[in-house]
Amino acid sequence: MSRLLEVPEFFQPDRVGELWRVPYAERANDARQWAAEHDLPPAADDRVRVGLLAIDVQNTFCLPDFELFVAGRSGTGAIDDTVRFCRFLYQNLATITEIIPTLDTHTARQVFHPSFWRDSDGNAPAPMTIVTLDDVEAGRWQIDPSAKGVCPSAFSGDLDAYACHYVRQLTQDGKLPLTIWPYHGMLGGVGHALVSAFDEACFFHNLARQSQTRFEQKGSNPLTENYSVLRPEVMTDDRGTTIASKNTDAIEYLLSFDALIVAGQAKSHCVAWSVRDLLDEIQTRDPSLARRVYLLEDCMSPVVVPDVVDYTDAAEAVFADFAAAGMQRVTSEMAIETWANFPVG
Repeated sequence: MSRLLEVPEFFQPDRVGELWRVPYAERANDARQWAAEHDLPPAADDRVRVGLLAIDVQNTFCLPDFELFVAGRSGTGAIDDTVRFCRFLYQNLATITEIIPTLDTHTARQVFHPSFWRDSDGNAPAPMTIVTLDDVEAGRWQIDPSAKGVCPSAFSGDLDAYACHYVRQLTQDGKLPLTIWPYHGMLGGVGHALVSAFDEACFFHNLARQSQTRFEQKGSNPLTENYSVLRPEVMTDDRGTTIASKNTDAIEYLLSFDALIVAGQAKSHCVAWSVRDLLDEIQTRDPSLARRVYLLEDCMSPVVVPDVVDYTDAAEAVFADFAAAGMQRVTSEMAIETWANFPVG
């Protein structure tokens, strides 16, 4: 039987777009009372294990005053998504076994940040600059020599050679072109944290279901982008030396669930590439496993920068491919158990 619970009174949807301190002690008491009132079993007793992969529900992407707010075409995309996402989590508390939030985690000197590159006059590229192979080969953009100091010890190559190798590899692998993003997701900064309302919901679930939230960090390697939580964009340097690797622990863990729900930001970037990499793993093992993956599409938005770029149509095409492979496209309005093909026991 479906168990669509009520939403706790403390949830304030009009504050989802704001930054505030979660009253953890109060929520801990609320969670214990909620579990008793609604007869919530420990997550360890779940016959069907349901994982919730929450991709980058962080201030840096989800609050309007932060660096990379995912506005979508509506202009309020990530705020509206997070309101629905929190409601969905509370209403389906009895069914969701574990929450796995990813955290885009960066420092100042990385290949996609302005300080990593310079032109012939020593100027850094402006945010949203696209760095192409032609740009690098012509010397319009080159890696700042001082970036050598932040490279991992495994890196043994030449920076100029690596610059060409990197952008060439992105093209050969069908990846997004190298974009210079504003500084974002800065480790230790407030932008790195989960959105307050979502953090509160995760904490509440943690104690109400006795299920430890499992955080997955991504994106800390200075030599590569890492849209996907499962693998970086480039894994070798210009000499073929391994500089990064797949997140095999996360892959195995996500595939261990009977059902995996995916939501977060941005639909066109970190969500799309995480799901793509998960699908690649599934197709090498057992394509029927794709039916276990549920894409919560009203809880994610594509990157849209008015008069600059709009990834809405591109994201739709990618998600159509996911559906064709067997993944389920769903919305947050119904209880999980009512979704078609949901494994009920």
